[in-house]
Amino acid sequence: MVPSLSLIHRALEADIAYTLSRMQVLERIPENPIGIAYQRFDDNVVALAARHLPSPSFNRVVGLRPGQERHIAAIVDWYRKIGAPGHFEVVPGDYSVGLGRELALRGYFQSGFHAALISEADVPGAIPSDITVERVSGEAVMEEYLDAYAAGWSIAEEHRDRFKENVRPWLAQLGWSLFLARVEGRPAAAATLYIHSAVGYLADAATDPAFRRRGLHAALLTRRLQEAKAAGVDFAISGAEFLSASHRNMERLGMRLLFIRSIWSALS
Repeated sequence: MVPSLSLIHRALEADIAYTLSRMQVLERIPENPIGIAYQRFDDNVVALAARHLPSPSFNRVVGLRPGQERHIAAIVDWYRKIGAPGHFEVVPGDYSVGLGRELALRGYFQSGFHAALISEADVPGAIPSDITVERVSGEAVMEEYLDAYAAGWSIAEEHRDRFKENVRPWLAQLGWSLFLARVEGRPAAAATLYIHSAVGYLADAATDPAFRRRGLHAALLTRRLQEAKAAGVDFAISGAEFLSASHRNMERLGMRLLFIRSIWSALS
């Protein structure tokens, strides 16, 4: 599968669909305490916001292409009006001098990078014998998933009950499959597979610090890639900080770099 703008755009569409699905779970909490908001500025341009949750994935603009510089001022104004921070993401092939100039004129600078990886081949290797990975299929296993997920994201004990309450609806989300990894039977790590328009999106892997450096991230990647292939996807994608341990794990399993998105943040 040769890299192309078509592949990149399909990957972005799956990313946006998954992120919106996650945000809509939070939006359904009575009175929307997290301040979830989102707006399309064109068929392919989406601005996302979570006023009271400083998550980069929930506070970003995705999909800008050359010739759409006209939307930038309106998007900046939208974030200002709702009182949320927001950064812009631009991908190779969709960047232009005009977009960069307009972002700079509006007070944004290129502040970072994020890698997107793709897999289309058979998954090499096997899951280590001391690790099992199961698909979450009932309330009891879901509670173990929540324990591992909360530990993996280092959620403070006093906030864990609320955090779990917000995550518990994931089990019923359309297109989602949740996976729990165990070490010698003990819940240790959690992750998600989301399928959208024949694209598998490997999302939200988290490992309990007590079980790190045991191969759990790779085991969850392997299982989800197997499940994605069995579901008949055209390809699977995931994301990671460039050259992070997660990025390297994906490369070791045969995933390869599809693109690196540039992140543009406000100067102040």
